[in-house]
Amino acid sequence: MSSLSGKMVRQVEIKSDGDVFHQIFRYRPHHISDMSAANIQGVELHDGDWGTIGSVILWNYTHDGKEKIAKEIIEAIDEENKAVVFKVIGGDLMELYKFFKLTVHVDTEGENNLVTWTFDYEKLREGVEDPNTLMDFCIDVTKDIETHHLQSQT
Repeated sequence: MSSLSGKMVRQVEIKSDGDVFHQIFRYRPHHISDMSAANIQGVELHDGDWGTIGSVILWNYTHDGKEKIAKEIIEAIDEENKAVVFKVIGGDLMELYKFFKLTVHVDTEGENNLVTWTFDYEKLREGVEDPNTLMDFCIDVTKDIETHHLQSQT
């Protein structure tokens, strides 16, 4: 792996239902803007059907104080392991990365659920920072979704 390639993994425990969390990212990502409005302004289906491999989704989001877009294709869905892989195919991240994949996986063993975010990427050039703030962003969105679901259960 060259110095331009990288992998980043972070986990966060959630108290809300892990199955519901997985279903949101698989079938209802367009609802995330209601749950994390400060971070995600909109999610649109550009091609295919919600929750199917090959579907293209456009995300409008605010990262590091700037409005951005990401065009992603659902590359893989692992229903048994509750994982969805999104490959970025357009938008702001393509100005910094040759390729960028995000995997969101939910482990629903026991009472608490663990959400794991994995980034696989290759930077376009030296000097591009690792996507630490983008990982922080994904963790913030995860916590917003959890808060939304915990509030709706009371």
